[in-house]
Amino acid sequence: MSDGMALPEHLGELRKRLMISAGSWLVAFLGCYGFGETLFEAIAAPVRQALPEGSSLVFINATEPFFTILKVSALAGLVVAFPVIIWQIWNFIAPALYGHEKRLAIPFVFFSSLCFGIGTYFGFTLVFPMIFTFLVTYGTDIGGISAMLSMGSYLTLASRLLIAFGLVFELPIVIFFLARLGVVDHKWLSKNRKFSLLVAVIIGAVLTPPDIFSQASIAVPFIVLYEVGIIVARLFGKEKKVAAEDDDEIETNEDSS
Repeated sequence: MSDGMALPEHLGELRKRLMISAGSWLVAFLGCYGFGETLFEAIAAPVRQALPEGSSLVFINATEPFFTILKVSALAGLVVAFPVIIWQIWNFIAPALYGHEKRLAIPFVFFSSLCFGIGTYFGFTLVFPMIFTFLVTYGTDIGGISAMLSMGSYLTLASRLLIAFGLVFELPIVIFFLARLGVVDHKWLSKNRKFSLLVAVIIGAVLTPPDIFSQASIAVPFIVLYEVGIIVARLFGKEKKVAAEDDDEIETNEDSS
C-alpha cells in the first residue's frame, strides 16, 4: 500500500495539488465575479423575506459592498471549483492505495461533489428561511428595536452555514470510503454512536449562531447522516475474512492437539 515516496517528494506532490486547487479556485472566482451582484441578490433572498416591511440590508462603511461582492464571488468560486479540489485530494492519496481502490476515484469525486451541492441546497432552501425568520422575529419583538442588518455580516454568517451544510452532507461519502478501505465497519460505527451525538452538538455550537434552533439545524442532519453512513458501511463495507481466520484457528487447534 505504501508508494515508496520520500518525504520531500510527498511535500512536492502536496504543493503541486495545493497550487492546482488554488488555481482552479482563482479561475472560478474570476468567472463568478462578473455575476457577483446577482449572486448576492440570490443569497440574500432568505433574509430579505424575513425582514419586516420597511427594513433592508445596509452597509456600515464605504468598502463593505465591494468586499462583500468579492466574498460572495469567492464562495461561489469554491462551489464551482469543488470537484477539481476533490480530484486533487484524491490524486494526492491515490499512490498509497491498492489498484482496486484507485478505481473508486470517479465515484468519489462525483458523489462528493453531489453531496456537497445537496447540502448547500438543503441549507439554503429549507433551513435559511426558518433560521433567519426566527432570528429577525426574535430581535424585532424587543420593543423599540428595528432590523437593519449589515450585508457583510450577513454574508459571513450565510457563507459559514452553507459550507457547514455542504461538509456535513459529505459524511456518508467519507464513511463509505473508509468502510471500503477497511478503516471502519458498521459495528464500530454503531458502537460509537454516542460519540457522534457529541460531535454533532459541538459542530452545531461552533458553526451556527448561539441559539438552539440554529444549532439543531446542523446537529440533526449530522446525526441522521451518521445513521445513513452506518447503513452504507453495512452494505458496502469491506468484507472481513472471518471464515479464513476460523480455518486458521481450527488448523492451529488440530496441530496443538
